[in-house]
Parts: sequence; C-alpha cells; structure tokens
Amino acid sequence: MHVDPKRTIAELKELRALTGDENGAQRIAWSDMWLKAREWFTSKLEGLPVERHYDAAGNHWITLDGESNKALILGSHLDSVPNGGWLDGCLGVMTALETLRGFVRAHNGRPPVTIRLVDWADEEGARFGRSLLGSSAFAGTDTIDSDRGRTDKDGVRLEDALRRCGVEIDRFPEARREQAHAAAYLELHIEQGPVLEGLGLPLGAVLGTKGVERHAVSFHGQEAHSGSTPMAVRRDALAAAAKLALEIRTIAGKHPDAVSTMGSVKTFPGIVTAVVGRCEATLDQRDLDAAILSGMYNEARQASERFAQEERCTVEWSRIWNIEPVPFHPALVDLCEQAVKETAGVVHRLPSGPLHDAAEVARAGIPTVMMFVQSLRGISHNKIEDTKEEHLEMAVQAFGKLAGKTAKWILST
Repeated sequence: MHVDPKRTIAELKELRALTGDENGAQRIAWSDMWLKAREWFTSKLEGLPVERHYDAAGNHWITLDGESNKALILGSHLDSVPNGGWLDGCLGVMTALETLRGFVRAHNGRPPVTIRLVDWADEEGARFGRSLLGSSAFAGTDTIDSDRGRTDKDGVRLEDALRRCGVEIDRFPEARREQAHAAAYLELHIEQGPVLEGLGLPLGAVLGTKGVERHAVSFHGQEAHSGSTPMAVRRDALAAAAKLALEIRTIAGKHPDAVSTMGSVKTFPGIVTAVVGRCEATLDQRDLDAAILSGMYNEARQASERFAQEERCTVEWSRIWNIEPVPFHPALVDLCEQAVKETAGVVHRLPSGPLHDAAEVARAGIPTVMMFVQSLRGISHNKIEDTKEEHLEMAVQAFGKLAGKTAKWILST
C-alpha cells in the first residue's frame, strides 16, 4: 500500500502555520482555534469516497466502506495543550488520513475491510482538566455527572463550552454506537519521552499504557517558631515529606519501567519564620504491571508512616484518581513490531507512561495497539517539541504497513 510521507509532513506544517503562534500550538479543545483546525482537516477530505459525521461526544468520524463491515479504526486527536508542540496528536490524525488515502488507491475505493478515521474530541483535557473526554464517551467510561460542572480559568462551564460547539453532554452515551463492527484500533503518536532517542531508534511498538495511582499525602506536625524551637524537638511535617520524596525514587527504581513523582508540595503556614506544621503533597505512581503498581503504592504508604513517626508527625492519604494498566493486544503488538522492523530494521517494545485515547478504546474490548516515533530531547507539551523529518517519514510508512497487516488479520479472525 503506497503512502506519501512527504505530503503528511507538509500538511502538518500547514496546520502548524494555521493554528500556532510564536509560543506553539493553540488548538485547545472547544476553542475557536480548535474548530478552525477541524474545518481545515475537513477540507483535506475533499474528493475522497467517504462519509463523515460527528458523534454525540464531538468525535469526528470518517468512514471508507469496505467489502466487509468489519472496521479498522485509525485515530488520534487534533486538540493541543496551550503553547503545545506541532506533532502531539495531530501526527496520528494526519498519518491516519494518508493511510486511508492509501487504501483508496490500493483498492479502487473499496478496501477488503471498512476503514474508519477518528479525530477524538478533547484528548488533552487542557481547558477543563478532564482528559480523554471524547474517547471515554465512545468506550462507555464517561463520568458525566462529575464532569458537567467543571469550569475553566475564566469560569466557563464544560457543559456550556460543549453546547457552544453543538455537543450536549447528556447525550454522551450515544457515542457508544460507534463501537459497532469495530475490529481493531491503531494509533501513531510521538513518544513524548527520551527512551527511543536514548536507544538511537526511530520507532517503537507500544505494549500498553501504564496504570496510574494518584494520591494526596498530608503530613501533620506542629507549627512552631523557627528561631526558638530546638531541632531535636521539632515536629516538622516538611521533613517527613522530604524523606518520602526521596524514597519514592528508590521504590520505583526497583522496576525498569516504573515511575513515581511528587509533583506538588504545599507547606503551612508557609512563612520563613515557622516550622512547617502541615505539608500537603501529591504522589503519582505508574507502571504497566498491576501487581508492581500495587506494591509500589503499599511501599510508599508504609514508608510515609515510618517517616512520620521519625519526625513525630502523622500522615493521611486520600486517592485523587487511578486507572488500571491497559495492555495492548499481543497479536497487534507483534504486527506493529513487524511493520517497524520492515521499515527501520530494528524495533524496541516499550510501555506508554502518558495516557492516550488508545487506552479507552482498549478498555472497550477492541483489539488495540500504538506505534511511537522518537521525540527529540524527549520533550512534548512544549513549543520546542520536535522529531527528525526522516523519522516522521519512516513513521508514516511503518504505520501504513501496520494498517495493511491489521486489515489482513481482521479478515483472518
């Protein structure tokens, strides 16, 4: 199947010029710029023998009917974070479009299986803090009641922002209808991390998305005067939190793909002349193995209690959010590896630390896999995000091969 990687790169640059500025991409979901990007994308469908529509959650579906109604879905997202990179999300959408074009050319507009392209709505959650909004509606894991009242920094409610774009949040369950005949889902994405670059490899096959345990951890000690309170009798809540911040690195370091991050620390009373009486921290732990993730959580909790005792403090934990690890389909991971090897000669299998729409699709029981392309310096969600053009070309080629292999796999299962 022939694809044109140079056209995909040219279109990505066109989108960058249209919807970015000197600070980066500005395609925040439910904004005018995002709608402009979607209108631009629609113009690229002209002349293709496809049907297109938006589902009840605002996901954009493009369908090329095949000899079989079994559907191969290719997708990603056009929305970005504020001041984002030029490839995050949109690389997958534009590569999916080029792959769909390849199926049209190779099969005179009638491929052996139905090909569906989807631009998921609000993957980033940048404006309202709810990531994977459109794909969760598709998967049936939406959380309408807790999401409808979310507000952005200007006080605009999520429900109202969606309505402005023609989407009614109470109709989200209708998006599940798009699951009909879905046989497989493929997604190309930049890695957003440094692993492939560190290995000197352009492409990788993704094993799945890591599970997440996210907690608030509060240490309680005693506020006291910083000048008159001897070190030996202090009940310093920050000291206990600091010990935990270092210990989580040791805990995660026991496992090759695990990560732990204490991303926020707040102290009270928070003045230079007082011993910290209360310290509120957040802990984010991730791994692809559910048993490892559970063990890391238990170790961190036990360590926090030990450090609290050492500093004559107490500690409380409360869960902020969690999601189970989502492994991708073994057969599709194998096909992805084959496609990458045929294109680049070598491949590496790795888990995804960031969450992606693919995780929600997999949670719906649809066979799923992702392909990663190297990110320079491992940087994303930043205007300096970049990937070598020769690696982008290889990614488009490899993804086209993966789609062709997957279509044959669908027919054989």
